[in-house]
Amino acid sequence: MTEKIRTYIRRYYTQVVTSIAFYPAVIALVFLLISYVMLNIDFSEYGKSVKSRWDFLTLKDASTARTIAATIAAGILSLTVFSFSMVMILLNQAASNMSNRVLDSMIGNRFQQWVLGFYIGTIVYALFLLSTIRDIDSGVLVPALSVYLLILLTVVDIFLFIYFLHYITQSVKYDTIIDRIHKQTRRRLEELFPLEEIPKNAMLAFMDGYEVRATASGYYQGFNHKALLRLCAQNHWQVAFLFPVSAYVLQGVPFLKVHAPKSVTKEQEKELRLLVEFYRSESIQISAYYGYRQLVEVALKALSPGVNDPGTAVLSLQAVVDLLAFQVGHYPIQTLPDADGDARVFIKEKHFEEIFEETLLPIWDYGHEDRILQLEMERLLRQLQSQTASQENIACIQAFLAQVQQKIGERT
Repeated sequence: MTEKIRTYIRRYYTQVVTSIAFYPAVIALVFLLISYVMLNIDFSEYGKSVKSRWDFLTLKDASTARTIAATIAAGILSLTVFSFSMVMILLNQAASNMSNRVLDSMIGNRFQQWVLGFYIGTIVYALFLLSTIRDIDSGVLVPALSVYLLILLTVVDIFLFIYFLHYITQSVKYDTIIDRIHKQTRRRLEELFPLEEIPKNAMLAFMDGYEVRATASGYYQGFNHKALLRLCAQNHWQVAFLFPVSAYVLQGVPFLKVHAPKSVTKEQEKELRLLVEFYRSESIQISAYYGYRQLVEVALKALSPGVNDPGTAVLSLQAVVDLLAFQVGHYPIQTLPDADGDARVFIKEKHFEEIFEETLLPIWDYGHEDRILQLEMERLLRQLQSQTASQENIACIQAFLAQVQQKIGERT
């Protein structure tokens, strides 16, 4: 049962953390704690002595403090609604003109979540403060310190809103969105492809291994590395995954094979399945290929007759080729050893040729009649060819380059 709980938490952790409501909720709780602390200070002997010593920190009238808190709560609430509306408009515009898949990278933007969280936190602070103000005669018993802190937070909110307007207008630009996806994908590639030389251990295929089949159709999203290595070491297994991360596996199709000295029991198979993740998500943090796919879809949408924006398509194409240029000289770790150094888990990754065909060919098929895209494709392929030393990769690039040059020659 413990492993099931861990699997459930691991499976939904990314979805919760990347949610647009995660950081605002956490920040609101922090502000609630701050309001509680400030009120304790206000009503403590130390707080009373401070307010009696410095008259400018004292609010004589409780109704004045209540009016300030109520006005700020209402004003920041309106500011929050307006800011949320701007974010929704931005997401709708990006989904209409680019691709629905870019929404994840935009929703997961930390800055806008911090700003919205600060707004909501200020509202929570003001409402909690408002509920503690009572009509009393002594000014030292009015939570003046908390009210002045609320005024300071409101000033910060105003300046945040001004910068938020600037940030939103910049975020709606296509080049900004493409650059964000490109950077996220590049970081993930650097994690997945750390080797600069071809690894010695190739993908191991167990022809006579025990096959574990998918119980339902879904996207293969990786596995729990530590737990799987521990399980393999305990049972002296070697496990080979048959699909790369992000592959869609149909129900009943084998997705991994187990080479075991003894027969794999149903309980062991059940324990093994808990460590492999299948769910519908396309986060770049899971697989860099999702970043490739988003860039390709942005290019295809830009080349569609309804949008007709070859400039944006060229920006996406440049980002894709830059990622390919990194991948052409780096290689993934495809074998995971246990604590004793014995190879236990063999991972399947997409080859350069596969990603090359799955990214550049769709863009070319959709925009091969556009002169801007033709010329840029030729320039980028020439540069990409100069970056690789593998004869297989060079042959793949040259074949496509010849096709592009032939198309350009037909129009001259």
